Amino acid sequence: MAYRTDGLIDVMQSNPSSPAETGPIKITDSVSAAQRALPPVTGLADDATARLNLLYDLPLQFAAERDEKALYSLILNRVVDLIPGALRGALLIFEPASGKLALRASIPADNPPISRTLIKRAVSEGNGFIWSSEGEQDITKSIQRMGIRTGMYVPLLWQGNPMGVLCVDNPERPSAFSKEDLQFLVSVAHYAAAAVANQHLQVSLAQKNKTMEHLLANFSPKLRSTLLQKAQEGKLKPGGQKSQVTILLSDLRGFTRVSTGLPAEAVVEMLNDYFSALVEVVFQYDGTVDKFMGDAILAVFGSPEIDPDHSMKAVRAAIGMQAAAERVNTRRKEAGLPYCELGIGLHTGEVLHGFIGAEERLEYTVIGDTVNKASRYCDGAKGGEIVFSPELFGVLNGTLQATSSVIQTKHEGDQKAWVLKCKT
Repeated sequence: MAYRTDGLIDVMQSNPSSPAETGPIKITDSVSAAQRALPPVTGLADDATARLNLLYDLPLQFAAERDEKALYSLILNRVVDLIPGALRGALLIFEPASGKLALRASIPADNPPISRTLIKRAVSEGNGFIWSSEGEQDITKSIQRMGIRTGMYVPLLWQGNPMGVLCVDNPERPSAFSKEDLQFLVSVAHYAAAAVANQHLQVSLAQKNKTMEHLLANFSPKLRSTLLQKAQEGKLKPGGQKSQVTILLSDLRGFTRVSTGLPAEAVVEMLNDYFSALVEVVFQYDGTVDKFMGDAILAVFGSPEIDPDHSMKAVRAAIGMQAAAERVNTRRKEAGLPYCELGIGLHTGEVLHGFIGAEERLEYTVIGDTVNKASRYCDGAKGGEIVFSPELFGVLNGTLQATSSVIQTKHEGDQKAWVLKCKT
């Protein structure tokens, strides 16, 4: 057996020099790990034998049942089958979201035999019990209506918390259940509680995975790996930080005019055609897509992970996006489809960025005047142009040959800018 430096055993690597592993291994017997490990019980009374065998098999049966509705029916049906006095029954489960009990299975299906009073008692006391109408002075309306003569009510407890209630009853005679029946029902309830808890866990994990997939779709593969690792370690939480980033805002010029009169499907297809090509370039340079706004893309470089090269990566991404847009246009022209040119604005500065919301529903966002200024430079970009703010152009230290220009803004008046024409 090979041992790693961290003290863990690498079971896939053997050590030929180890005497314990040099000879043939003799297997004397084997049992499938997927089957029941204990042998079937025999020699008892028929009902006791069936009950013990069921208790042996229940964990495997519950684990094998993936469908939630089928699982609940299985629990109730097996209980009613193996308790002679049980002519009817019901299984109620607490809904995780609302905390209210919901009927999940009943026999008969169209007329569930349940008493709210007895259910409430089972949950509040945390005990299973046998109830009989014999000698009772005050019988509730629901018990009268259902004709319950005697019944057993057992809470489903998991780690001390009630998961639901399992009950069976007999409408014909007041002494249909024994203490052994109650003990059997309690045992089944333990298994059922574990199965229900597992079902809730699987649903919760599926929801979290869906949320994480939605969240990570905005990030490049490199950033996804980092964020996924943080999420697995429980470090991906709501919160923000201030830092220097570069904001890129792109917009399809003339999109409204071109898309007017087109079927909705054609408009969506056109946006997807451009967005898929443009986002690929953003991710190529470790950018983050903050949001899609109509025909515009707001991307951030240097967030959520700090990146000292965010300015140059944003510039390279802008140039790559113009080239990608031109390739899309060439393809659409040849196919006789409508097309648009792309305008891009860039600005660098401090923003507040991070994740907002609750842990089960996080959203990435970036806030600050830097975003607003990038939007103004984007507004000043014509088709095929990239407009840089003076702050960003200064950071580039002459690595880019652009033309000095002035853009007009609605509220701040004329603003100095630098323009790179990617299409002549």
